[in-house]
Amino acid sequence: MKTSTVKNNFLPPGLVSNLQQVLLSRHPAGGGGGRDDGESSKLNTLEDDSAKPTSSNGGDASLEPNYDDGSKPIVLVTNSDSIESPGLSYLVDALVKQGLYNVHVCAPRSDKSTSGHSVTLRETVEAVSAEINGGTAYEVSGTPVDCVSLALSGALFSWSKPLLVISGINRGSSCGHNMFYSGVVAGAREALINGVPSISISLNWKSDGSQESDFKDAVTVCLPLINAAIRDIEKGVFPKNCSLNVEVPASPLANKGFKVTKPSLWRSTLSWQAISATRNQAASRFRGNQQNLGLQFAQLSRDASAAGAARRLITQRKNVEIVESVGVAGKFDSKQTVKYFRLEMLNKEQEVEDEDLDFRVLENGFVAVTPLSPSMHVESEISTSVSDWIPSALKCRLV
Repeated sequence: MKTSTVKNNFLPPGLVSNLQQVLLSRHPAGGGGGRDDGESSKLNTLEDDSAKPTSSNGGDASLEPNYDDGSKPIVLVTNSDSIESPGLSYLVDALVKQGLYNVHVCAPRSDKSTSGHSVTLRETVEAVSAEINGGTAYEVSGTPVDCVSLALSGALFSWSKPLLVISGINRGSSCGHNMFYSGVVAGAREALINGVPSISISLNWKSDGSQESDFKDAVTVCLPLINAAIRDIEKGVFPKNCSLNVEVPASPLANKGFKVTKPSLWRSTLSWQAISATRNQAASRFRGNQQNLGLQFAQLSRDASAAGAARRLITQRKNVEIVESVGVAGKFDSKQTVKYFRLEMLNKEQEVEDEDLDFRVLENGFVAVTPLSPSMHVESEISTSVSDWIPSALKCRLV
């Protein structure tokens, strides 16, 4: 007679030994001739389970990485350029075609490239299911950090901890101080804060020479690194407490190899340009925040009474009609001075002698890998750990 057993009981070896002695004392010695198959099975189960190592978090399964049907590790993909960006599409397509992972996507509905580590508070965030190259996907009316935080909360998906979070592939470099503006780096950083290993990927896009197919080439370059990271995370040998910010050169397939770098002080120049008032309608005061959410201003009532005016916004893509109320605070006072400005981020040349800085390595044609950590105190240790890991993971010599 076979008995059903509960695996992973994690009983201490001493207790298992005592239980074995009690069970053996009930039967004559000499090979266990009087022992029935059920009790023999129990003893074997106790021995097997007691020898199994417990999880590093004390056996709390909710904190362990989730798998699909116990076989495929879950990988979460996000980005900052929107769910329809070619960088995300090529990356998800490559991951799904490998058939090795259960790929989930949670990405912004619209471009949030310079949103930094911002989150949406006191506003409702909408998540709408989407179709993207065979992955389970949602587009979210928030920032990359909103997307990762929501995905890891357990409220959106049936799991709460993927094996790896990949943020990208972003259009444009995120080197130096641009990391603080970057939504793609922030998405990976949010995963790290929540205890999940992460990788952010950016393509050093050149407006005068880059093309969409470069994203596909960037995926080809980064896929071995991603596969190695997932393999070694499962083995427990991936560098601890760090996120990898990967910068791919403008010509991905012509790269000179991977190189571990240090964050530089490089950043784009912020250039504010005054815009003529004739180019902006008064109604744009109400439109500004909504345009980033993909909503189009349709109608504004002329009646701006104390009770407020009715505002009707129509989401073109989803045909979802939203009616809001604009209070008296939204009224336009003709006596107020109104000025309009537009911000542009301009690249500038840097004269730096250190060849190990991220932007210098990238411009020299290497794939720059910069280890990032929430704690600045362990930065040098993490850099050393990553420098040791990449050559063994990719079976190559680190340049």
